[in-house]
Amino acid sequence: MRRLKLPKPHQFVLVVGVLVALGTIASGIAPRITEWADHSTVSREPFGGVPDPLYWAFYATAAVMLFVCAWLVSQRVRNYERGGPDDRRTTKKNLHRRMRDFRAGVWMQTLLRDPAAGLMHSCIYFGFLWLFIATVVLELDHQLPDNLKFLHGGVYEGYAFTADLAGVVFIVGILWALGRRYLERPYRIRIKTKPEDAVILLTFLVIAVTGFFTEALRIAQLSRPGFEKWSFVGYPLSSLFDGWSASGLNTAHEWLWGIHFAAFVAFLIILPTTKLRHMITSPMNMYLKDKDRPKGAMKPMPNLMETELETFGAATVEDFTWKQLFDTDACTVCGRCTSVCPAHATGKPLDPREIVLKVGEVMAATGDPVVSPPVSTARGITITADSVFERITSEELWACTTCKACDEICPVNIEILDKILDMRRYLSLMESDFPVELGNTYRAMENSSNVYGMNQGERGDWAAELEEVEIVEAGSGPLGHEYLYWIGCAGSFDDRNKKTSRAVAKLLQRAGLDFAILGPSENCTGDPARRSGNEYIFQMLAMQNIESLDGLGVQKIITQCPHCFNTLKNEYPQLGGNYELVHHSQLLSQLVTDGRLSLAGATLDERVTYHDCCYLCRHNDVYLAPRYVIGQLGGFDVVVMPRNGTKVM
Repeated sequence: MRRLKLPKPHQFVLVVGVLVALGTIASGIAPRITEWADHSTVSREPFGGVPDPLYWAFYATAAVMLFVCAWLVSQRVRNYERGGPDDRRTTKKNLHRRMRDFRAGVWMQTLLRDPAAGLMHSCIYFGFLWLFIATVVLELDHQLPDNLKFLHGGVYEGYAFTADLAGVVFIVGILWALGRRYLERPYRIRIKTKPEDAVILLTFLVIAVTGFFTEALRIAQLSRPGFEKWSFVGYPLSSLFDGWSASGLNTAHEWLWGIHFAAFVAFLIILPTTKLRHMITSPMNMYLKDKDRPKGAMKPMPNLMETELETFGAATVEDFTWKQLFDTDACTVCGRCTSVCPAHATGKPLDPREIVLKVGEVMAATGDPVVSPPVSTARGITITADSVFERITSEELWACTTCKACDEICPVNIEILDKILDMRRYLSLMESDFPVELGNTYRAMENSSNVYGMNQGERGDWAAELEEVEIVEAGSGPLGHEYLYWIGCAGSFDDRNKKTSRAVAKLLQRAGLDFAILGPSENCTGDPARRSGNEYIFQMLAMQNIESLDGLGVQKIITQCPHCFNTLKNEYPQLGGNYELVHHSQLLSQLVTDGRLSLAGATLDERVTYHDCCYLCRHNDVYLAPRYVIGQLGGFDVVVMPRNGTKVM
């Protein structure tokens, strides 16, 4: 039996557009056929004071423009379809998380990390949303039979009050946004302000202001009945028209009503063609946040020794996933990622926001059909090929420290780091385009199995002065210990980090933990190679390590290096290496809590601050354990840095 072929996403959008357009036409015809009316003295006549030609022009134009809006959206969706697969399906297992993330987007929870900007956006978003709902409610009441109409009496008065309140909130948000963008002008906003920003905000302002004055003229036409006082903005404004003739009021009402509707038509055009589309795409992107790999893991790649793939990484639009392409339209261009990027702050060429926008520019310019870019581009910029390197330089990509601050601060969960890492894979594996220093590191990892190019035989020398630290050899049989203490390259060879290795080992011994180390049998995890795009070296080292660990029957691993912790915990499972990982700070915290390690009387007469390791906190959400251990000491002065924990702004 042949399976039914489902429509493509862009075709589904078009079908929805046709249905909405037909529904709009039907909603204009039906009331004229049924002639249902609300006979309450405290109510509002839909389209009161609007002549028939304008009535029919409204429904016809609205139907056409709603379809045009859907058609424009479908063109963008066709561009997302150029991307590769990315499993973002909703399942019973992830439904709760998806709904939680969607609520966070819709309720502006992530935007409120920056209270001023969050409150401003909330005023615009919720004000507009309620005004839209109020319009839908009025139209719904318009369609109902006499005995089912509800927009009268106290319900109507409450409706009028809340609609005016929403309008006030909406205008406050718009004026606040205009002041912030054109008077206060913060750096991250100023550098990306475009003409379309003024068009969007002024369109909103026209919708709001003409809405209030249209309401005022409608009330004036009715000789200002007392129940309309609940329209606490429209009613006082209606007094401005005292003494006007009936014909003058009618003419003014028709013109303002027409301008109000024209502004809404303009909104339907700029919604899919400017960054205003994020009103829809951003909450959807939040909903799609949950993915099928850990937060700290890169996208898996096939075994490079066996694969038939001819190209690796991302260089063209088609090399990205559909979700990565959708990201470019979800961007609000707020610049929070720019403001927290350490590379950008130190004058390096990287701007995370530009990476997202430039990928979107190439996608838009090379699409079939061509669509508008995420935001308007500067004059003189041309894109001649379907390659992101038409707009993105290798210097930008190599400036990234992979700290994930941009991903963490993004209010709409755009996955910026994934894009950078995929492009690095292409540069490293396909073009051999990487800094000279990185080439030296690659050679050291290949030849010596560590990033320093040091003699592997010296890897366990740091433990020489410690008693009872057993060094086991790969292939020597079962480990025979509860834990394997994984030291890492820095802890084995760097003089400063050797002190950390000894200190941790002494604490583990004091707590009575049974552990051993690999010494010369421990290779680099391959993290530096993978994060810089060289999947070949990563897989080579990772497979050697997995073979050694599995041969020893290792189950529990203690790490001190956050990079080793992340790689062993989140990325080795992609190659079949599954182990129980614990960072030394987590283990020490548990040992102190359990009473197996006492810090009673331990003091430190120093001024102390704690720096959150990127690969421990942002990549793995380990924030409290290190602070708890430090907090058990006495005598020191704690200095809390402004950017700490999840606060990156």
